[in-house]
Amino acid sequence: MKSDDQRHADQLSQLQAIHPQTADFKDLSDLTGLPVLRKDKLLRVQAETPPFGKIATQNVSHIFQSPGPIYEPGGSSPDWWRFGRFLQAMGLSCDDVVQNTFSYHFTPAGAMFESAARSVGATVFAAGPGQTEQQAQVAAAIGTTTYAGTPDYLMSILDKGDELGLDLGRITKAAVSAGPLFAKTRQAYLDRGILCRQCYGTADVGLIAFETANDIDGMVVDDGVIVEIVTPGTGEPVPAGEVGEVLVSVLNPDYPLLRFSVGDLSAIMPKSADGPIKIVGWRGRADQATKVKGMFIRPEQVAQILQKHPGVDRARVEVHRTQNADQIDVKFETDQSDLTGLMNTTSDILKLRANVTAVPIGSLPRDGVVVSDLRPVEG
Repeated sequence: MKSDDQRHADQLSQLQAIHPQTADFKDLSDLTGLPVLRKDKLLRVQAETPPFGKIATQNVSHIFQSPGPIYEPGGSSPDWWRFGRFLQAMGLSCDDVVQNTFSYHFTPAGAMFESAARSVGATVFAAGPGQTEQQAQVAAAIGTTTYAGTPDYLMSILDKGDELGLDLGRITKAAVSAGPLFAKTRQAYLDRGILCRQCYGTADVGLIAFETANDIDGMVVDDGVIVEIVTPGTGEPVPAGEVGEVLVSVLNPDYPLLRFSVGDLSAIMPKSADGPIKIVGWRGRADQATKVKGMFIRPEQVAQILQKHPGVDRARVEVHRTQNADQIDVKFETDQSDLTGLMNTTSDILKLRANVTAVPIGSLPRDGVVVSDLRPVEG
């Protein structure tokens, strides 16, 4: 295993080879001086210069579409999205038959896991999602050893197999993603002799992090990406252990996204001396935009307020429903007694009336939430 210094040096070298604007970087922390690329901007540049915007791409063999719509490239080189590293960490080999239930339609998930399985020498059955009875029949007939798909769908296949009296006992591994893996679900698979592990990735950047066969205490960050955790709406890093917005810089010259926000919340885990960098996994969405009286309140606006008041480090917007009217409360961590300036800036930027209050420094939760909509859900 490489040392941290060697890993950082290798990643810095790759980054500089791909991105000319990083040529003068002395350390990976210099990334904080570059702008964040969010999905709304990616949508705009793709519309202006289809299909991938002004991002230089090469060796593209496929085009995929995700909701937005956002278009993503795919390459034909071995394990182009790097998910093979996850399957390898699970112990897959040429002896495995992978039943891939991820979709092959429009989005790249099916292709991602097919190329991953092929990279470790496994045989693939391209099942796609749905048709549960046929999934169970196929698994029994071909001797599927590994399920690939969302965390809960395998249980539907197993239950259908039980109902039909099929032997699905050769399934001993489950590689899951694209949904929450609950401890109860993981244990239910383990009770049937199935090792279930999850990974975290997106259509835009590929693999980000993954569990290993012997470790589910966090997810190991893939060496093919640089992950930053920042305060939502900003590009400012948060301390290790604190939840924030996930930014990913991809060390893939075929599609070199730089400081791309995947729109999720996570946290870097405190690191042991000789262990890999890990994240805690998915902790919610970073896009906390909420609509009040026809106007959106976004984390980026809260960041603008804080930029105008350097003495205030943290803020939180809470939207309540009181007496059939929306109420906005903005809490600032500050020891200032005169809040006139904060009130004026808040009004100017949000374009809405808000109650501004000071709270003790360190009192706001470190959960990555900047805009919290606490109004009851109707219906």
